[in-house]
Formats: sequence, structure tokens, C-alpha cells
Amino acid sequence: MANMTSPEHVMSTNTVPILSLRSISKSFGAVQALTNVDLDIHNGEVVAIVGDNGAGKSTLVKVLAGVHSPDSGTISFDRQLVRIPSPAASRGLGIATVFQDLALCDNLDVVSNLFLGNELGSLALDEVEMEKRSSLLLRQLSAKIPSLRTVVAALSGGQRQTVAIARSLIGDPKIVILDEPTAALGVAQTAEVLNLVERLRERGHGVILISHNMADVQAVADRIIVLRLGRNNGEFRVGDVSYEDIVAAITGASDNVVTRRAGTRSGEEPKP
Repeated sequence: MANMTSPEHVMSTNTVPILSLRSISKSFGAVQALTNVDLDIHNGEVVAIVGDNGAGKSTLVKVLAGVHSPDSGTISFDRQLVRIPSPAASRGLGIATVFQDLALCDNLDVVSNLFLGNELGSLALDEVEMEKRSSLLLRQLSAKIPSLRTVVAALSGGQRQTVAIARSLIGDPKIVILDEPTAALGVAQTAEVLNLVERLRERGHGVILISHNMADVQAVADRIIVLRLGRNNGEFRVGDVSYEDIVAAITGASDNVVTRRAGTRSGEEPKP
């Protein structure tokens, strides 16, 4: 089995994380959603967060997106301790979140969706400049969009995901969070989105990828963080871990192995 260690020791890099979470906990009444969760994200890397339903993935995303405030723990962004009390605060820091529902306006075209809420022009909309910037951004992302003036309702699932991700880049964020970006997509559309994730890494963004699809995770992620029952339950470099190792950490099948190894090191007789 691959070695599971704490987040502080997995990254063999001299760079300082752009985002660092320490001992983040969050409860909803009697339900403890997160317990002492740690997470580091560096510029130009893709970190996948995986786990079963109820593992705490969505709660962690919403903490970073400013939807929920943690009960305890610290968040550092760009070497500064910060609070994220609202979605506006999250965006202001430089964290862009693309939720699974995408929140696109189907009756508007691609350009209008990209600049929705961030329109250019004081007295009148500068349609020419918005179209110019949209074209440049989509070219940089190698996006396959038939026309900037196509209404979003006419786009495929992969193209809609592309528009949502491109829209998140309008404010030039340092961190992009993608919540199940390939869910319900076909093979070709999934490949399109995964290529887009590669472009985000090349642009220097730190990417947090939430996914249940291990093939997608292993295709694009640099590191994998496993959450189980709201806690860290393993951190792996993708090149050093097998599919079976990841599943074992997700399901808890690795827990007894870790316990036996710890007992052996301390001189205790391993339990069957």
C-alpha cells in the first residue's frame, strides 16, 4: 500500500502554498461535517479531493467559497491569515468556484454569460471589447465553442462546462475550484473538460478538483486528498498510488492496515 502521511510532509517543494487550511472543523447541529481538516494548494497544480458521499467534500468547498464559515481552524491565502465570510469575499481573495449546477443563463449567448455581472462599458455595453476578450480567453483555453454568439442552451454539456470555467477566470483568480466538472458527460465531452483543466494548470492556477471519477482524477491530478467521515484519510502523489490504494482510503479498508503497522512499530503484537 502507498504511504499515507499528513499534508505537511507530502509536498517535497520549497514553494509556499497559495492556500493553506489547518484544522478546519465545521458542524451542523449534531452532525460533524469536517474535523481538523488540513489542505495545501500550490500555484500550477491540480489537487483532487475525493471521498464517499458524506465525506465532507461539499462542505469543504463551501467553506472556501464563503458559503459556510468554519467553526474553528485557520485559512491562509497568499501567506496571510484570512476569513472568508461570504462568496464575495472568496472571489475578492482570488478563489473562483464553479459549482455543479454551473448557474449559466441559457437564453444568453456565450459572451453575455462570460461577462454576466462584470459587463464592460460605463454608459453603454462595450460589446466589441467583451467579444474580443472572450475570444482571446477561449483561444488560450483551447476551448471548442462554435460561436461566441451561440446561446448557451444550444451548447453541449462539455461546452457549457467550458463556458462556466472560462467565466470564473474573468477576475483572474489564483485558485479555481471545480465541483464534479465531468459528471454526466460523455467520453468526448469529458476529455474536453480534462484538457481544459490542463490549460488551467499551465496558466499557473491552483486547481481543486472534486470528483467521484477515479479515471479523471488519475488523468489530470498531481495530488489526491482523501476525505473520510469529515477527516483527512490519506494524501497521495498520483504517480505513486494505485487505484486500489485510493479506494481503500475512501472506503476505510486501509484503516486496519494502518493500525496494524503502527502497532508493529511500537512493539505490540499485530492484531488479526
